[in-house]
Amino acid sequence: MKGEEIQAILLGLLYVRGDEGIEVKEAADILETSESEADAQLTNCQAYVETRVPGLQIHKAADKYRLVTDKTIAPYLAKLTESPVRSKLSQAALETLAIIAYNQPIGRAEIDDIRGVKSEKAIQTLANKKLISEAGRAASIGRPILYQTTVHFLEAFHVTSLEELPPLSEDATEESALEAEQFFQSLEGET
Repeated sequence: MKGEEIQAILLGLLYVRGDEGIEVKEAADILETSESEADAQLTNCQAYVETRVPGLQIHKAADKYRLVTDKTIAPYLAKLTESPVRSKLSQAALETLAIIAYNQPIGRAEIDDIRGVKSEKAIQTLANKKLISEAGRAASIGRPILYQTTVHFLEAFHVTSLEELPPLSEDATEESALEAEQFFQSLEGET
């Protein structure tokens, strides 16, 4: 193989691996060469990217190489990758999220019954923001999808477990549902 082919292969491997990176030994196995040769080729790729690919770098830590973005473009990447959770949730989405958090796993029909209106759009929004996910299917007719909150939900609302949510009263009145909604609204402002 020519040097350019090896660089193309290594850059492809680095790209596909992302944050995980690639170890020298693994690169050697893939290229069917020695570890010292693989390390030398990765170092060549590092120099190539540094001089010819603005905005990217190959970073070596211990025995692992990673393709990373240059620190100078970090502010622009931050704008691009800003979490969609950081945008405000609608009242409907907050209501739906509170219902799911306190009644999970729960199906859309039950959510609709509790809210008194359709929740399809709110559920879609929450799923797109990775605040809820499918928890399986109900054993009832039609096998409807059941929803649950995600780890991302916990992170976004700065709680470590569902037990940290404010307790609902036994009768789960509208007042206690309003308290739960207000809890989510207050935390949403911090996300």
